[in-house]
Amino acid sequence: MFTGIVQAVATVAAVTDQPGLRTFTLSFPPGFLEGQTVGASVACDGVCLTATRHQGADRAEFDVMQQSLALTTLGSFCVGDHINVERAARDGVEIGGHPISGHVDFQARVGEVRNPANNHVLRIDVPAPWMRYVFPKGYIAVNGASLTVAEAGRQPDGSGWFEVWLIPETLRQTTFGDKGAGAALNVEIERGTQVMVDTVRATLEERLGPLLPALEALLRERGIGVEALTGGQVGTRTDSHAALLPTSAAAEAR
Repeated sequence: MFTGIVQAVATVAAVTDQPGLRTFTLSFPPGFLEGQTVGASVACDGVCLTATRHQGADRAEFDVMQQSLALTTLGSFCVGDHINVERAARDGVEIGGHPISGHVDFQARVGEVRNPANNHVLRIDVPAPWMRYVFPKGYIAVNGASLTVAEAGRQPDGSGWFEVWLIPETLRQTTFGDKGAGAALNVEIERGTQVMVDTVRATLEERLGPLLPALEALLRERGIGVEALTGGQVGTRTDSHAALLPTSAAAEAR
């Protein structure tokens, strides 16, 4: 498990293709790998990878299967690219973000970048059906960073978008400052939100049967998803920082 607090930015030092998998050699900042053993997990742009070999104090190799290469942005990585990284959480560690599994659900694209004073805003396009799990003030993991959704919008076809606001410190600690319009991002839905939404949908399907598609169509005409029947409170942050959105530190990765 990971906390969603990006600890460093690593650099792709080498890429080696083998039958059925690709091996990445990553170069880390000094001290990042201290105490780590072969077999330990590292979140690389949100993808949980296992260290298979160490090269000195600050380099490690990771094997990535074809399915992961196809599902995530790792398949497009080249030598010199930069990656958000976080070591696996330990007992007793502060969880400043939210629990993240490192199992990416889908790739999203940056639709728009804005730069208001001392802030950096990313609008991220979300394909259907994943938008049903995205709510304002809710948790979401993007390239391994725990973020708070500042705003969200839905389209009639089930797709949509959400925005995150990033402060200068977040840009310094992560790769988000390099992401322009069209850039691909790894997204992991917050699992509690997913379970709640799917439970509501399953209950409605059980109760309404063939009437559920008609209800969904009616709600889509009004730009509403079935998940709105939960009251909009699924997976939302209720701490005092969230109330300061969109300019507070709660709206970005640490």
